[in-house]
Amino acid sequence: MKEIVKALPEYDYLYLGDNARAPYGTRSFDTVYKYTWQCVQWFFSMNCPLVILACNTASAKALRTIQQNDLPKYYPGKKVLGVIRPTAEVIGNCTKTGSVGILATKGTVESGSYKLEIEKFFPGINVYQQACPIWVPLVENRETDGPGVDFFVEKYLNQLFEQSADIDTLLLACTHYPLLMDAIKKNLKKEVRIISQGGLVAESLVNYLQRHPEVEKCCSKKGTREFFSTDSIDEFSSSASLFFGKTLEASHLDL
Repeated sequence: MKEIVKALPEYDYLYLGDNARAPYGTRSFDTVYKYTWQCVQWFFSMNCPLVILACNTASAKALRTIQQNDLPKYYPGKKVLGVIRPTAEVIGNCTKTGSVGILATKGTVESGSYKLEIEKFFPGINVYQQACPIWVPLVENRETDGPGVDFFVEKYLNQLFEQSADIDTLLLACTHYPLLMDAIKKNLKKEVRIISQGGLVAESLVNYLQRHPEVEKCCSKKGTREFFSTDSIDEFSSSASLFFGKTLEASHLDL
């Protein structure tokens, strides 16, 4: 959201963190779909014409069903977008060796979504994936540096590069992972390029709104930002401020 607001500051934004049921990364397809669809319907009840699934796991496990089945049936005038396709559309341009590494949650890796999407745009690219199940809990507990963090960062990086030593581009395919950037760089060869999604998703959204004026005109533009959490608002506000880069206040929401 920080990168999207930076690119499109004039729009109104509602942000929902489903912290009471997070993380989604280890949950089944059915559960992730159920939770995601509940959140999306809440946005629609708040008159949002466009919803971005900022979670890679939700994008991998729920987006297709929502777009193909639910929206035509229940909300034909609404739009829901994810974060996987905008990344897949450009990542092949970032590699010289033709080998890309994906660091993601277990759920995102198991879905195979990145391999499928990247294949559509760059059929010659080799995609290697590595699940990093400990990284989200580390970030959630504000453990972003130190020997313990280095151990788990090095562990998953080693497992990824054991699959291929030719990887020269690394995608952080989870919104939490950029907060481990210093530890990742410390344990990574300098020639490997690290890709974070925020800027890519923001740029893609700018282009989407330009291509779809019928959606853009439905989005209100008063520059407001409202934050909601399904769990403790104090804990959410404190943690979310680390991501957003400034102090924020949230309201509680029961789903």
